[in-house]
Amino acid sequence: METIQSNFLGIHGADSMRILLVEDDPLLGDGIRAGLGQAGYVVDWVTSGESAAHALAAEDFDLLVLDLGLPHKSGLEVLTELRGRNDPLPVLILTARDTVADRVQGLDLGADDYLTKPFDLEELYARIRALLRRSGGQASPCIQRGELVLDPRSHRVRLAGKEIELPQGEYRLLELLLQAQGRVLTRSHIEQSLYGWTRDIESNTIEVFVHHLRKKLGRDLIRTVRGVGYAIDRLAEND
Repeated sequence: METIQSNFLGIHGADSMRILLVEDDPLLGDGIRAGLGQAGYVVDWVTSGESAAHALAAEDFDLLVLDLGLPHKSGLEVLTELRGRNDPLPVLILTARDTVADRVQGLDLGADDYLTKPFDLEELYARIRALLRRSGGQASPCIQRGELVLDPRSHRVRLAGKEIELPQGEYRLLELLLQAQGRVLTRSHIEQSLYGWTRDIESNTIEVFVHHLRKKLGRDLIRTVRGVGYAIDRLAEND
């Protein structure tokens, strides 16, 4: 049975996003997973099309990095099923197929971008950042809410011009809530987004992060929806 792997390492200025990586080459998959983890992403890695389809049906991700030449079910089949249920999840295709016809087919089936093997990891990171910004309707990499500004590139947060030091977990939660643009995120969604398929976290970890963020950034910044989760509401246009 396939082992599903998750990676969570330190942040170095990347977006706090959960990525599903589908790649059957063990060396390449492990290299991408480790590299994206070092860049601050939460990466869940599977090695077959069937496992990818199950993961996509069961859980929420922010981006799909999809190889085409997969065992049991091809990447194009996974992509077709995803778009067939009108799932708008951004998809970046990785493939050794470098003909124009192959690229056109993948894009026509609903892929958002295409990267041909071999590739430089820095280019992969840049394409991922661009896709995540576009999917969030964000042209600038910085996220701003009133006097609060978060810059994912430098992992810095400023409030009224003053830099606020945040530990890794607090920073990631703040970024996740800001990117949600007012939507209420459940505790389960937050835990999966921050930690992937790992489950070795304390039961009150998210509550502790919220408490500390309120102390540093204002008690009214994060809204608790009892029995549901948390949200950072969008400001009215005249605020």
